[in-house]
Amino acid sequence: MQTRPIGDVQVGAIGLGGMPMSIEGRPGEQRSVATVHAALDAGVTLIDTADAYHVGADEVGHNESLIARAVASYGGDTSGVLIATKGGHVRPGDGSWTLDGSPKHLKEACEASLKRLGVEAIGLYQFHRPDPKVPYADSVGAIRDLLDEGKIRFAGVSNADPEQIRQANEILGGRLVSVQNQFSPAFRSSEPELELCAELGIAFLPWSPFGGIVRAGELGERFAVFSDVAREHGVSPYQVCLAWMLAKAPVVIPIPGSSRPETIRDSVAAVDLKLSPEELSRLDAA
Repeated sequence: MQTRPIGDVQVGAIGLGGMPMSIEGRPGEQRSVATVHAALDAGVTLIDTADAYHVGADEVGHNESLIARAVASYGGDTSGVLIATKGGHVRPGDGSWTLDGSPKHLKEACEASLKRLGVEAIGLYQFHRPDPKVPYADSVGAIRDLLDEGKIRFAGVSNADPEQIRQANEILGGRLVSVQNQFSPAFRSSEPELELCAELGIAFLPWSPFGGIVRAGELGERFAVFSDVAREHGVSPYQVCLAWMLAKAPVVIPIPGSSRPETIRDSVAAVDLKLSPEELSRLDAA
C-alpha cells in the first residue's frame, strides 16, 4: 500500500478506526478480530483506538484490549504496525461522553492503556478532546511529560483548532506528529486545520470520514456527485471519498471506522483510485 509519514515512520495511507467494534451496536469479537486481520492483510499499519471506546463503565479500554488481542493473534509480521490511542475523554457508562483533561487523569489513563496494549511505550498517544475546565497547556504538558519519560513514542492531539495545534506543537518542542479531527463531505470546517498540518508537516487523521456511524450509509445519497464519480470508475462512493481526501495533501491519512472485513478492504482500495483535477473540483464543490 502507498505510505505516508507519522513522525519518522511510514504507515499505510489508509488507517483503521476501531471505534465501531466497541461501542453501542458492536459486533461479536470474532468478526472484529477478522476485520483487524483483513486490514493487516491489506497493508494497513495504523490502527486507531481510545480508552473511551466502550459501552459500560466496567469495561473502560474495551477497544484497546480488543485491538491488542487481534494484533497478537495475527499470523504475520506486525512489527510495523502503529497503534494510536487517546486519553482525556471519559464514558461513565450511561451513554454520555464527558471530559477529563487533567494531567493526573491523562497520566493514569496512559498507564492503563500501556497495560491493555501490552507494550512498554505506546506508539502514538493523543489528547482526545480539550477540556474547558483545564488549561490546554496543562493537558498538553502532561502529554509532553509522557513523551519525555518514554511512555509514548509519538504525541498527537485530537479535536483541536489551529491555535491549539500551534500551541501544542510549541509545548511539545516541535514534536507534535498528528492531529485527529472530524472531516468528511458533511463536515468541512476542519479544512483550516488540515491546511495548517500540511504547512507544518504534521499528519492529519480525519475521523468519521464518511459522516459518522449513523449516516455513513447515506454518503452517496446526501452527496450525489460522490456516487456519480463512483459509477464512472466502477467503485464505491466510499472509495471516492477517501481518494478525494488523500488528494488534498500528502499528510492526510483517513481512518475510517470499520467492523466488517469487506468494508476495510473496500476502503484500502481507495489508495489506487486516481481522480482527475476536474473530478476533484466537482467533489470539492459538493
